[in-house]
Amino acid sequence: MTAVGQQRPVRRLVSVSGVVQGVGFRPFVHALATELGLSGQVANGPAGARIEIEGGPEAVAAFCHRLTADAPPLADIVSAATSELRPTGGAGFAIVPSVTGHGRTLVPPDAATCDTCLTELADPAGRRHRHPFITCTDCGPRFTITTALPYDRATTTMAAFPMCPDCSAEYTDPSDRRFHAQPIACWACGPRLRLTGAVRREGGAALAEARRMLAAGAILAVKGLGGYHLVCDATAPRAVGELRRRKARGDKPFAVMTPDPDSAARLGHLGPAERRVLVGRSRPIVLLRRRSPTPLAPRVCPGSPDIGVMLPYTPPHRLLFGLPGDPPGPDILVVTSGNLSGEPLVTDDREAMARLDGLADAWLWHDRPIVVACDDSVVRVRADGSPLPIRRSRGFAPARIHLPVAVHPVLAVGGDLKNTLCLAAGDSAWLSAHIGDMDSPSAQRAFDRAESHLRTLTRVEPVRVAADRHPGYRSARWARRTGRPLTLVQHHHAHIASAMAEHGLDEPVLGVAFDGTGYGDDGAVWGGEVLLVDYAGYRRLAHLAYVPLPGGDAAVRRPYRMALAHLRAAGLVRSPDLPCVAACPPEELRLLEGQLARGIGCVPTSSMGRLFDAVSSLVGICHRAGYEAQAAVELEAAAVTADGVRDGYAFALEEPAPLLAAIVADLRAGVAVPLIAARFHLAIAGAVRTACRKARRSTGVRTVVLTGGVFANALLDGMCAAGLAEDGFTVLGHTVVPPGDGGLALGQAVVAARMADT
Repeated sequence: MTAVGQQRPVRRLVSVSGVVQGVGFRPFVHALATELGLSGQVANGPAGARIEIEGGPEAVAAFCHRLTADAPPLADIVSAATSELRPTGGAGFAIVPSVTGHGRTLVPPDAATCDTCLTELADPAGRRHRHPFITCTDCGPRFTITTALPYDRATTTMAAFPMCPDCSAEYTDPSDRRFHAQPIACWACGPRLRLTGAVRREGGAALAEARRMLAAGAILAVKGLGGYHLVCDATAPRAVGELRRRKARGDKPFAVMTPDPDSAARLGHLGPAERRVLVGRSRPIVLLRRRSPTPLAPRVCPGSPDIGVMLPYTPPHRLLFGLPGDPPGPDILVVTSGNLSGEPLVTDDREAMARLDGLADAWLWHDRPIVVACDDSVVRVRADGSPLPIRRSRGFAPARIHLPVAVHPVLAVGGDLKNTLCLAAGDSAWLSAHIGDMDSPSAQRAFDRAESHLRTLTRVEPVRVAADRHPGYRSARWARRTGRPLTLVQHHHAHIASAMAEHGLDEPVLGVAFDGTGYGDDGAVWGGEVLLVDYAGYRRLAHLAYVPLPGGDAAVRRPYRMALAHLRAAGLVRSPDLPCVAACPPEELRLLEGQLARGIGCVPTSSMGRLFDAVSSLVGICHRAGYEAQAAVELEAAAVTADGVRDGYAFALEEPAPLLAAIVADLRAGVAVPLIAARFHLAIAGAVRTACRKARRSTGVRTVVLTGGVFANALLDGMCAAGLAEDGFTVLGHTVVPPGDGGLALGQAVVAARMADT
């Protein structure tokens, strides 16, 4: 019988869904219940966390409020549903074994080593001093070590490493920050770090020898969270040049790693927004405008306006820079994916020894398996401080994306370049890590592994598959082999829909989709499009005028071919004084002129990416592209060096001839190439404004989405966004998924779901 004035106890079941496993959620619940004097229990389950909480009504209400308001930093609570239970009168609060069954929970992305662990790493008095696998409930591997759900040590690759008595005591102590931290480890219980090569070392000696080798100019294969990197001293020209030669990298920029933000600021312009992204838990590569001069070897990022910089995100990375008292070593490292150019990231240790033989001088690796490849993410920051993802992978995958529309379970397979896949169901979507280009058997095997792993973690069994309409895409062929109902989604429709989905829109928009290649309704190669779009369909309102694409991929690799095609389409004479004409070998020029005249092997294209290529070659910047978008990247690099340019060339999407004629006239007048490049960017932004104003008059739509790989160009993105905002538009760009093909699968998923419902 309850005493007079005493509150009758209540008991509630709280079912929490979202990212609540692997983030210290159960220890947090235990501590919160204990603080409030409540009894009950918590368990991981197939749909999240299951909590039974009992005590006074006010204390239980406070618990339910703080459960979501004060959740751990890595948690992402989607819902917390409560129901009443009959009080049992129990005492104490317990973490009980996980519950199996049906449902859906989420695994968090891998998180960079937290500051508390870094302090412990450097503490000579601590038992984890220099331990290369130090972690806690707030940091460390999650996505790349999880094999199944619910998330427990037994369902991670840490299952092979039994906890020593000291780790076991921490793991079971509710007051310890490693309470139920599944990747917990120490020197006594593994995993083990090894250096393999001409010299063999283990543990701390392996790291010391690795630092010595890097200082001497060696190239190391280093195993990270999601795969192997190739690493060398970024200030050593010989080492950087040799890495570029071995990797067959061409002139594609390398990313670098620095020990701290101040070191990064010496390489590129690091504003407050860039600093926040750089030091965040995801620790992506951040593209910074390069400073000049820098201590970097010249071939780290030749021709690029930016330098990609990241901070250490694992203990071995931090230890490669040394701790106080260590001998001097490299203070800037090239850190690039461990593969030959065009191949997927290596994750398996035996495969790394074979595939990276001849690329690396030694291997710094460990015996904790990686379940799925997860390359480094790449982010740049817009002028307004918002993030622009270029590659969404480690630190972000497989974070849930909330959808503005409910969808039936669907698998979207993306495109053939920068591939990612997407699983979606209900109001949620999950993107895989970056897989890459689908043109090799090893990439297709990586796709298979990524699809299987993501399906296991999300428990989404798709009833429909979505793919690109391009008849030659390998991803689409894979989709057909599943035997599930298939929806083919137009490339630029998917680009625009992906931006709509990430911004929570379910209403028509004007989509400006600029990229290199997208299969069009008429069989042409689209890529300079202004569309009226909703999820169910689209209407083409305007596009860049068609020109012949001579030789397909040959025109992409040799931008001078596109320059010559554009000159011919504009009715301009291809005289030898023009750089693009001089760059074309005479015999090829003769054959190309015949090819263009007769239309042999020339599919029409409206690609804005190819126009950037053409102008880059026309003004003498880039005639042969060693990596995707090299010509456009170097054209942007020239444009950003031109100060005080306000006026662009006159240009309309439907009639590019005056633009090209003006560029040729400026070239012959001796106008500086950076000034021409800046005027060209302004011309494109002006054409976008004109096309969108015209579209608004005919449709009444005032929201514009900027998407497609061309909008990875920060200069153009900023110009277009600022101009459209001046014209009274609501302007939306990507902040969650990339504007390029890495974001394609999200758009495919929501379009396919809506089309299936109509």
